[in-house]
Amino acid sequence: MTLLLNKPTIETVLNMSTAIDVMADAFTELANGYCETPQRLAMTDLKRKGWAAFMPARLSRKGAFGVKVVSTYDDNPSTYGLPTTIGTILYIDNNTGEVLSVMDGTFITALRTGAASGLATRYLANDNVSVAGVIGTGVQARTQLAAVCAVRSIDSVICFSNGNKERQLSFINEMSEQLAVDVRLAQSTREVVENADVLVLATSSGKPVIDGDWLRPGTHINAIGSHTPDRRELDAKSIMKSKVVCDSISSCLAEAGDIIIPIKEGTFTNSVIHADLGELVTGLKVARETEDEITLFKSVGLSIQDVAVAKYVYDESVLQNLGVDFSFS
Repeated sequence: MTLLLNKPTIETVLNMSTAIDVMADAFTELANGYCETPQRLAMTDLKRKGWAAFMPARLSRKGAFGVKVVSTYDDNPSTYGLPTTIGTILYIDNNTGEVLSVMDGTFITALRTGAASGLATRYLANDNVSVAGVIGTGVQARTQLAAVCAVRSIDSVICFSNGNKERQLSFINEMSEQLAVDVRLAQSTREVVENADVLVLATSSGKPVIDGDWLRPGTHINAIGSHTPDRRELDAKSIMKSKVVCDSISSCLAEAGDIIIPIKEGTFTNSVIHADLGELVTGLKVARETEDEITLFKSVGLSIQDVAVAKYVYDESVLQNLGVDFSFS
């Protein structure tokens, strides 16, 4: 039998704090060499401004095995009333190859992406930060902000996006209520950058949305919006001024335009990248060393994140007798 798990069911067993703990375990396994993570197979549809990927992974110590199908289509919210990012996860029995569960991956993708940034923020942001800045007001922006607030005492949030006012106000109202913090709308991206202690970039932009000259000493940046070689949210100055930590250096060098484009321009070299996130979690590399350092976490998203969370969700759902059993035969 295969267990079908939809978003409302997953939401009952998974929250941000738990997801951050699951990410810590997953990145520890990755750093210690216990993961199989083939480079994802990606397909781009320029006509429809779409991108899709097929992402398998196995975490041998956890006994977790699975694959996610995920897509991002820029026009989904405005044209179809759908999220920009949509995903489905197949969780597979590591011993037999049987598909144990088919589960919603859209919520898991958003939450695990935020959780990885929360984990990075735990290691890289100054302890005394109080202001979070968010560029973007979509689904990913919400979970990014929730993750930052889960690991640091944030008093206020300043946000900006190029979306319509209704979407901006929805973000402000929802996140103010959810996180019990003051959230206000800035007049520009520059205003966000210049006031943020922790800065989140969660846009669908293909061109830089910030200028490195705007960054204050001590800022920590989580950049998660761009995940293809031809798109970036950061300019070269931002990269050059930062201590750069990747979810996976090899994946970022293959997929992250934020890093690939400055390398092609000759303004940045991959040897300057400080660490993988797993190296910070396991203590193989130091994290923040001074209060004035600008630190940057660049994430393209890894299949180990999805499979680790899927295992947790499946185990908890079985324990609590949740979901719908389905037989394909």
